[in-house]
Amino acid sequence: MVWNWQQPGWPKFTYDPKVLEPFERAFLFGAGELVGAFRHVGSGDQDVLRIELIEEEAVKTSAIEGEILDRASVQSSLRRQFGLDADTRRAGRAEQGIAEMLVDLYRSFAAPLTHQTLFSWHAMLLDGQRGLDVIGGYRTHAAAMQVVSGPDYAPTIHFEAPPSDRMAAEMKRFIAWFNDSLSMEAKPLPSLTRAGLVHLYFVSIHPFEDGNGRIGRALSEKALAQSLGQPSLIALSYVIERRRKDYYTALERNNRELDVTDWLAWFAEIAIEAQRTTIRRIDFYVAKAVFYQRFGGQLNERQAKVVARMFREGIDGFKGGLSAENYIRITGTSRATATRDLSDLVGRGVLTRRGELRHTRYALALPGLDGSQFRG
Repeated sequence: MVWNWQQPGWPKFTYDPKVLEPFERAFLFGAGELVGAFRHVGSGDQDVLRIELIEEEAVKTSAIEGEILDRASVQSSLRRQFGLDADTRRAGRAEQGIAEMLVDLYRSFAAPLTHQTLFSWHAMLLDGQRGLDVIGGYRTHAAAMQVVSGPDYAPTIHFEAPPSDRMAAEMKRFIAWFNDSLSMEAKPLPSLTRAGLVHLYFVSIHPFEDGNGRIGRALSEKALAQSLGQPSLIALSYVIERRRKDYYTALERNNRELDVTDWLAWFAEIAIEAQRTTIRRIDFYVAKAVFYQRFGGQLNERQAKVVARMFREGIDGFKGGLSAENYIRITGTSRATATRDLSDLVGRGVLTRRGELRHTRYALALPGLDGSQFRG
């Protein structure tokens, strides 16, 4: 099997820029929309919203690798790093590490990439991880670095990275390319093209024993932020996690050749979807503030508890919508009381209702998100 790094032209990837031009235009237009949406958030709430967006990315980039984090611990760590009040809970190493890495990415996105940046991120991510020879440095083991699946007696090799003794040279070249690709002296690469190449190039080298996927996605975020001149805060890992199988398939499909047009088109589509998702999240956050200005203190204890839970479900809401059974389970109330509470919420325009009888489902009626308006 011949891999991309074994091709004669490595690491000079080729692609068709015309295929990517529509994506690049859409992304730049969306960037303007995102800035406009963020301006609708009050200055006092902007840090809180940033924390929510970074928290979601922290949880999802770890979930892509099969690691399930405690959301509350991630958020607590983020709040401390942003100088906001936080609870006294002690964050786990994994939660604290990914939070530290993403905050560093957020604050220092404009800085050139260095070996030390990558070593610091790796040390944050893998602090306390057992079974690794090197934490905070490139791999040195003699064994082949392979991405495999299946049983030990019949493994499927999806990719094999360059040997460890090439890491110093490969990463020196990668870092120089990363920084030069933004340089105005040379012609800078377009935003999505650069971010997509960054990710594929980095994971093809696979310089660390573990954490390559998470750091690779962070590098794509850094590339996007540098191209835009501000933190992108887009839901990149959120969208990739929802399309995790497609993500790994796309990477595998493009790890044998140097023509990566297919990968870049796939990545561009994902990045635009991530950008739109973030805009929806910001709109949701603004609508939530408007909701509590309108209805704060007017709901009974049961209704307030359910509405708070619905907001915690985020833009996706309850799968299939809130049912009467959900309401009863959350509040511990009777069916008759649940029916009265839900009817009252619909009547006042707090919830919308669809379906009939046991198929009835409810959703928050948020202005600007579902076309509805609160009624007095």
